[in-house]
Amino acid sequence: MSRIGKKEIVLPKNIETSINNSIIYISGPKGKLSYEISNLINIDYKNNKIKLTKKINTKNAQAIHGLSRSIINNMVIGVSKGFEKKLVIQGVGYRSQMEGKILILNVGYSHIVKIEPPKNITIKVENNINISVSGINKEIVGQIAAKIRAVRPPEPYKGKGIKYLEENIKRKVGKAGK
Repeated sequence: MSRIGKKEIVLPKNIETSINNSIIYISGPKGKLSYEISNLINIDYKNNKIKLTKKINTKNAQAIHGLSRSIINNMVIGVSKGFEKKLVIQGVGYRSQMEGKILILNVGYSHIVKIEPPKNITIKVENNINISVSGINKEIVGQIAAKIRAVRPPEPYKGKGIKYLEENIKRKVGKAGK
């Protein structure tokens, strides 16, 4: 049995949940999310607790069991607290700014890079170098943050580029001159 899948998901008091056929809807103060559960998984909702069990014992059902539990747990956290990823821009002349909802990055290219977030994702810029991506869906928040980082990933010699706030860049020693 999956170690992650067998754990129960305890719902906070301000979270409402409904199960329709194989689709689970979770709504809270931050918004509403839904997820379609595989037909290999049973879902039980009692006393503000969600429990997932496998219908059949196969390797595929085992993998989907833990995955479904993690996704539903992330949905509960997302609609109650939300998710946030922070990025930092390092480099001389590198900066970012917001133009309406569009993020504009000036990171050493001959052109500016514009990134438009999806409808339920918010991007904030502080001090032209700190970028904050937040929303209720963990997957989309991470995807947008990775897209921003991919514009100019940090390089190992001077550390210039866009990196996650808690990311540690391994530095290399440059060429030794004569």
